[in-house]
Amino acid sequence: MAFDPVDIQGKKVLITGVTGQVARPLVDAYAKTADVYAMARYGKDEARKSIEASGGKAVKADLGDPSSLTAVPEDVDYVINAAVSTTGDFANDLKTNAEGVGHLMARCKNVKAILHISTTGVYVQGSQEPRTESSMLGDNHKSFMPTYSICKIAAERVCRFAAATYGIPTTIARLNVPYGDNGGWPAMHLDAMRKGEPVIVHPESPNYYNPIHVDDYTEKMLRLLACATKDVTLTNFGGSQRVSIEEWCAYLGEITGLKPNFVSNPMAFGSITIDPTRMHELIGETKVDWKDGMRRMVKALAPETLAA
Repeated sequence: MAFDPVDIQGKKVLITGVTGQVARPLVDAYAKTADVYAMARYGKDEARKSIEASGGKAVKADLGDPSSLTAVPEDVDYVINAAVSTTGDFANDLKTNAEGVGHLMARCKNVKAILHISTTGVYVQGSQEPRTESSMLGDNHKSFMPTYSICKIAAERVCRFAAATYGIPTTIARLNVPYGDNGGWPAMHLDAMRKGEPVIVHPESPNYYNPIHVDDYTEKMLRLLACATKDVTLTNFGGSQRVSIEEWCAYLGEITGLKPNFVSNPMAFGSITIDPTRMHELIGETKVDWKDGMRRMVKALAPETLAA
């Protein structure tokens, strides 16, 4: 039976990476009931003002600079770490993504639970078979983001070390393809279609994934916090429906009249679909049908393109 979500009403919730696509909607959703501390580097003042307008408390800190973490309250109840550095410099990105997780958990060692957002980009390329949590790991994103997969794998190990060292209930969730009214990979494909640019796909098609709508991941993350353990709970985290890039682009074309121009490239990521068995046991199935989610995305981001 799936875990009930944690009750965050009146609780202090730290969310990192809040200027990114994944974490930004969490502030909007959780600040309605919780005391949300929204951590980012805040290079632009507009980002801080936007967070504060949503009810979040802006915390200026950088996982790559441990001394800056003194800005993080030590008495937070829950942590959701969605921060990521993708500069392409291994020294910087390993320090920020991997070592940074350890420093963050050391700062917040008294929390009730931590949710660390990893990625299905940690799985090895070259298979259309659904990945389980024990599937082989590899440098999946090296062709476009050379540090990404390796740093994410390293961050998982540091996360496990810190959980064991400090006795912190922890969940590591390997996120697949998040999308919604605020963007995501399908939105990038929509933009390419609007501009007449190619949609790059791996030649071993169909290219399957498990896109998860923002409504689903916002609700499910509170359940992922609930199933955290000191031995670390590991799970895939995506939509319950398997959908290919070719399929969702065809649907985007159907509702807009735009035509996807698929171009095969062996350097593309390739299919990464998940076995959702473990996820369903822990947090249940997702609810937003992928076609409904994609239509909502188009309506929010490019309403003038909708044909019907």
